[in-house]
Amino acid sequence: MTFQAQHVIPADREQVWDWHTRPGAVSRLTPPFLPMSPREQARSLADGTTVFSLPAGLKWIARHDLSRYRRGFSFSDVCVSAPLKRLASWRHDHEFADHTGGTLITDTVDTRIPDSALESAFAYRQHKLIGDFNFINQLRDQDINVLATETRPLTVAMTGSRGSVGRALSAQLTTLGHRVIQLVRSEAKDDQRIWNPDSPARNLLDDVDVLVHLAGEPIFGRFNDKHKQEIRDSRVGPTQKLAQLVAASPDTHTFVCASAIGYYGNDRGGEVLTEDSASGDGFLADVVREWEAATTEAREAGKRVVNIRTGIALTGTSGLLPLLRALFSTGLGGSFGDGDFWFSWVAFDDLCDIYTRAIFDTALSGPVNAASTAPVLNREMTKALAEQLKRPAVLPIPTFGPALLLGKEGAQELALADQRVAPAKLQEHGHVMRFGSIQDTFAHELGNQRLWQPSDSN
Repeated sequence: MTFQAQHVIPADREQVWDWHTRPGAVSRLTPPFLPMSPREQARSLADGTTVFSLPAGLKWIARHDLSRYRRGFSFSDVCVSAPLKRLASWRHDHEFADHTGGTLITDTVDTRIPDSALESAFAYRQHKLIGDFNFINQLRDQDINVLATETRPLTVAMTGSRGSVGRALSAQLTTLGHRVIQLVRSEAKDDQRIWNPDSPARNLLDDVDVLVHLAGEPIFGRFNDKHKQEIRDSRVGPTQKLAQLVAASPDTHTFVCASAIGYYGNDRGGEVLTEDSASGDGFLADVVREWEAATTEAREAGKRVVNIRTGIALTGTSGLLPLLRALFSTGLGGSFGDGDFWFSWVAFDDLCDIYTRAIFDTALSGPVNAASTAPVLNREMTKALAEQLKRPAVLPIPTFGPALLLGKEGAQELALADQRVAPAKLQEHGHVMRFGSIQDTFAHELGNQRLWQPSDSN
């Protein structure tokens, strides 16, 4: 059977074509709700090979067909190895044509897989690509060029590059035409450098324009003394040492460092929290203050420093959303207690956009709230998720439930935190989020979006 979908990208054909040729394109277009992840991207759309990892160590391999390659206009990939016959029957033709308002992409797939199983995946691809170019255009309208063809290519060094944010941000930067160097702790390969958090090499940032620091011990976990010490030690000391390198570097001009809305404390009620709000009380507030202060030497040396205070990032691949999805699938989903406390979230694509903006927008510095413009109460969040999953949300989860997993302090700091955070600085800079509601975010991450239609506007 043949499946076909079309959508218009708000950019000229050469730009859209170039995006598809760059490292990271396959990662950007692979939906988080599919049981597959990119392992190796083809180096050439003419005759390269792409490998996806499947569960249980299995692989799905596609090879590009040279006979259907026309630079700037079309390429095709054919499955050459798959664990099931139905998956093995696959040819995907990609066609690019000039169109009013941009570029018309036509995807044609010959496969045994039913259309119903393909629609959600291709809707995700369409919305992702349209969103990526809308973001590029948004910044261009503000005289901020992020495409390497419009400005000089940047070299971005990144810690935590193998985490969920690091992988997605790396893919976004490379599709824009920039180079990402992964700072890893062992076995450096191409475009990687060894990073010792306790004693980083003096030449670690040679020829690096921007350092993005994402690494740190995962916060989720039982808040015992050992875990709390690991959270603090993995952030404060390593950040300070990196700030010293940035301060001394003749090449690195920008330091973008992860942070968290934990800065505001866990019990702020309905108070709207902007970057100018006072810090709060509690373990995470203490850690975040120290974490941000650890970047001081870079700032005092005249380097641009941005601290991304991240809300609850919603992605189908990691963090809170997969856990909630599992609960709802068993019929145990519901709000925590009465659900009458604020949940400050951020769509995963919006979070990557914010990091990208922080890299390129020279007017942006200091703390930046990476949170949606539409925070919701906990009960509103669970209702929206239940609607997307078509599952009931009628069983409130007792507040002692999170305490069993996280400890009393961990539950208060994470699962039951009451924070109404506003991205005031981003709004002042004219930043527009891709997702205006938590319902749309869930639909994107869970595969419930509809295919683009000709009547849709970009």
